[in-house]
Amino acid sequence: MKNTQNLNRKINIGFISTRLSGTDGVSLETAKWCQVLEEDGFNCFFMAGELGRFEGKSVLVPEMHFNHPEILAITQACFKSRLRSPIITKRIHELKEEFKSNIYSFIKDFGINLLIPENALAIPINIPLGLAICEVIAETGIMTIAHHHDFYWERKRFLVNAVADYLNMAFPPQLPTIRHVVINSISERELSHRLGISSTLVPNVMNYEKPYVPDDGYSFDIRDVLEISEGEFFILQPTRVVQRKGIEHSIELVSRLGLKAKLVISLASGDEGQSYEQRLKEYAKLLNVNTVFVSDLIGKERGMTEDGRKIYNISDAYTNCDLITYPSYAEGFGNAFLEAVYYRKPIFVNNYSTFATDIKPKGFRAIIFDGYITEETLKQAREVLLNPSICKEMTDYNYELGLKYFSFSVLKQKLRTLIADCFGVSQ
Repeated sequence: MKNTQNLNRKINIGFISTRLSGTDGVSLETAKWCQVLEEDGFNCFFMAGELGRFEGKSVLVPEMHFNHPEILAITQACFKSRLRSPIITKRIHELKEEFKSNIYSFIKDFGINLLIPENALAIPINIPLGLAICEVIAETGIMTIAHHHDFYWERKRFLVNAVADYLNMAFPPQLPTIRHVVINSISERELSHRLGISSTLVPNVMNYEKPYVPDDGYSFDIRDVLEISEGEFFILQPTRVVQRKGIEHSIELVSRLGLKAKLVISLASGDEGQSYEQRLKEYAKLLNVNTVFVSDLIGKERGMTEDGRKIYNISDAYTNCDLITYPSYAEGFGNAFLEAVYYRKPIFVNNYSTFATDIKPKGFRAIIFDGYITEETLKQAREVLLNPSICKEMTDYNYELGLKYFSFSVLKQKLRTLIADCFGVSQ
């Protein structure tokens, strides 16, 4: 394939999202796209309501965040009934115009040639932002790669709404200069079936070309800090505490294993409230499972808490655990699975739809259950935990598959093809 080597120096890429910070899938994949694009010679810039690691070459607009009080109020009003008030409509359009002004300035100030909206044209958690991006694309004809991680029709909470007109317009929009990207084959089919929009499948990836360097000694005491005793297995649930993650299955697994083990849940509840976390605490107590929630001790970066306790990063947790649990009911793709493969850890996983269609057929070996835990599931888990040689064979095999199917090389090839489709290729 002809490359874009002579073209990339002219292209400034602008990423736009509600939030580009933290360990959510959108932020993580944006960072990976940015790394691959910059290594290929492109210039990346960012605009969002929260920036985190993306500060620098960026524009912060707090109202773009889905948790901004005014945006949150609009979202709550639009997804509780099928009628919306004129006041809400008016405010949506006022914010849309403000965002358009921000985006136009962003494009001008950084000389943006290519926009990459990250999920902002798929999930309607900031409706004015989605409308603004849509109108800017329609008015300028700027080339756009819309990176869709999950669509509104995949989430129950968005199905009853008073914004069908806006959803049809911008989530996602059908415009000639947009190239649509989805992260799984189910979304690819649904987008075509529902809207007649063709898309490119670009799976989530990990940098398997660069194997993880063994622990540098920082996390030598993590098991002591988490009060994991000698001979006790460290079971890690590396996800947010939201209902679709199915964490009750992790608790059941530990309860039925018949082995001394502690379940460590590394991330917080996120944007869906605290009731599910309380439910899990009650369930763990009912089954007498030693379960801890440690989002205050495992974060994006190493550091110290205000009261002087050590903060570990997620790599520290992966490195020191014995088994990853990932019992989700639904995922856009499955970053935790790719991470478990990267850190060469065995994984207990529910056979959720994207796993069943896009990951499992590649041949990955895991402790798989299909909606409920069986005795065979428990047998496999015990075998992996109690036999290091079996565990190593499984995880080494998975790593090679990850390198083949979900590596940065795969992403680089797909992005080059997309950009060549947008701008043509150098002769």
